[in-house]
Amino acid sequence: MTRRYQRRALTLILATSVALSQVTPAAHADPRPATIEAWQQSTSVRLDADGSLSDVTALSSGDVWAVGQQEIWDVWKNRGTVRHWNGSSWSEVTLRDATGAGNLRGVAATSPSDVWAVGDGHDGLPYLAHGDAGGFDRVRAQGMRGGDWLGGIDARPGRVVAVGSRDNSWLILTGQGGEWTTQESPRDDDGKVLEPGALYGVSNGFAVGDTGRAPLIMHLSGATWKPMRVPDIPGGYLRDIQVDGPKRALAVGGVYGSDGEVDPLVLSWNGKRWKRERLPETESRLYGVTGDGKGRFWISGFDPSRAAEPFMMRCEKSDCEIIRGGAAKGKDSVRLQAVTYLAGKGDVWAVGHAVDARERYTDVVELFGPREPSLKDS
Repeated sequence: MTRRYQRRALTLILATSVALSQVTPAAHADPRPATIEAWQQSTSVRLDADGSLSDVTALSSGDVWAVGQQEIWDVWKNRGTVRHWNGSSWSEVTLRDATGAGNLRGVAATSPSDVWAVGDGHDGLPYLAHGDAGGFDRVRAQGMRGGDWLGGIDARPGRVVAVGSRDNSWLILTGQGGEWTTQESPRDDDGKVLEPGALYGVSNGFAVGDTGRAPLIMHLSGATWKPMRVPDIPGGYLRDIQVDGPKRALAVGGVYGSDGEVDPLVLSWNGKRWKRERLPETESRLYGVTGDGKGRFWISGFDPSRAAEPFMMRCEKSDCEIIRGGAAKGKDSVRLQAVTYLAGKGDVWAVGHAVDARERYTDVVELFGPREPSLKDS
């Protein structure tokens, strides 16, 4: 199995946490903070057996969206799903499409009536859907071919960008006003790809992935996406990016070693260059990243050395620290695949799945945010 297909398989099984047995506060730079970030609650959108959530986005505390798939191991029953949180409960949102969606990997929204999802279609084409709490319709974007793969999506008013791969090249799909255009790696006269790669995450004019040998970051310049200069990291790859402004962004992923092990990787952008950040000693895999727009970022992932514990990392001003939840009872592993920040309230939502000893998947949703300190925190 090639490294790229290993990473795609990994994308299908990334997951999050189940019930937390304890609260683990995180230390702040201030010695006596007014509030302490902590795991708040664990819920489930109640997917069918062997279900997993791949991505999440929040517009408000009563308008949260998550996507994923159900019946992962059954080729005949496997199907994508869109779920919506209205502030008190999760519900399944109808996908109005006869061909059906496979795994849905990405979700993005600009408003309650402008929500987008992307993933696989059972007809061999990428699946792109648009809708609201009343239901989603499939969007047939011009330029898509059989075998194209789309994994990440970003939505801004009037513009939607989805990223993925096509025949060993990176692929970017852009839609505006119902018209869709594609950009892919340039090729020589013989059709050979000059810039091989695949893209997995996109945020506000930046897209991340890898070339098969090193990290890849693309930037929108005018109407054209162009590769950026990044640190030389053989074996590196990036899975998600959060852009909080022209001089503040964080990209996360990992580095494959010669022994097959994976080290975590975080790159930061200061408006001029990308820099590799120093991280706490950890064997973690990093999957998703979000930010509050003020320089604080949260990274979701999985630590194989403490597999049953929910794992999060918070980074601020080049200082990253690990935050863990209590071990999930009856589960062998917990993976937090994607994460989103809810402005105003300060909550962080993370989604994914947990796996038990019989390799059965259970979808979960974790809420992480501020709470008032108690006497024992003093």
